[in-house]
Amino acid sequence: MVTLPLFETTFEPRSLVVDLPMTDAELEEMCLRNETVQIERTSEGVIRLKPLEGASTSFANSEISFQLGDWWHRHRRGRSFGSCAGFFLADGSLLSPDAAYVLPEQLKGLTKADLARMPRLCPAFVVELLSQSDSLVETRKKMECWVSNGARLAWLVDPYRQCVEVYAQETATMTVSSALVHGSGPVEGFELDAASVWSCFEV
Repeated sequence: MVTLPLFETTFEPRSLVVDLPMTDAELEEMCLRNETVQIERTSEGVIRLKPLEGASTSFANSEISFQLGDWWHRHRRGRSFGSCAGFFLADGSLLSPDAAYVLPEQLKGLTKADLARMPRLCPAFVVELLSQSDSLVETRKKMECWVSNGARLAWLVDPYRQCVEVYAQETATMTVSSALVHGSGPVEGFELDAASVWSCFEV
């Protein structure tokens, strides 16, 4: 049984390297036992800890998940996920997006038990919201990781520059600064009201 070590409040590392690599089952158990910390693993085996979010970031995350969920409710195909879901990817990493959508065909063959845990699949669409504690460089690497593992479309939502970086397979990254960001491919018809997301950071 693996649990996250306790750290003094004056020292909270952002990443850990475990000498004896954890199995997927051990890592998943550690995640489930430490609900207040988002835990991810890179393909190199580095375990990263993400601190609790500020209120504005949490509000914006809720807004993005609500908009994606509202789009899902109109057709009810596949599944949409919020920021609590984790996914084991083909390169050995465990990543958790801020919002995601999985196509119906990706769910075929999965059981209720599979979906009660962290599934071994890469969502077709993922959204990452840049928070104050995030590194833009590292978050961009994470976006590339999503795409290289099979995500057909990935959005990096940056509230500080008020833009969305769009990543897709075999396509150059582009930056969208309009008030509405239009989905394509797996989320054709979805529109992100970016102006509403930016308003989450205002008082």
